[in-house]
Amino acid sequence: MGVRKRLAADKRKEEQKSVAFAKLNNIPTSPRKMRLVADMVRGKEVFRALGILKFSNKEAAARLEKLLRSAVANWEEKNERKAESGELYISTIYVNCAPMLKRLRPAPQGRGYRIRKRSNHVTIIVDTIDNRKEA
Repeated sequence: MGVRKRLAADKRKEEQKSVAFAKLNNIPTSPRKMRLVADMVRGKEVFRALGILKFSNKEAAARLEKLLRSAVANWEEKNERKAESGELYISTIYVNCAPMLKRLRPAPQGRGYRIRKRSNHVTIIVDTIDNRKEA
């Protein structure tokens, strides 16, 4: 690795140390379905978002709720204190595509139809509301 790349990587690692995030890889649901749920909670206060996810009837909401709880726990571990109501918010949430499983389904007259079983990666970054107002 060259010097420039190493310096950039070290800078990125230093920035990550101060950010509380959680990441979930290879979730076996389509990214489109997960984005619908992610859009419901984007930018919301954490405990309000947990309530929205708990009472949502989408299957992806349960996975996202667990991931959000993990992000809050990561923030509490980094800051060595409990999160209070109204203190944290979801600063960033994004859903990326993961590798697809490709299968064939038998079709009439000896043909085969392709089935694409999609999956996704989700990343949640939580931050304090004070930092939001400063920016």
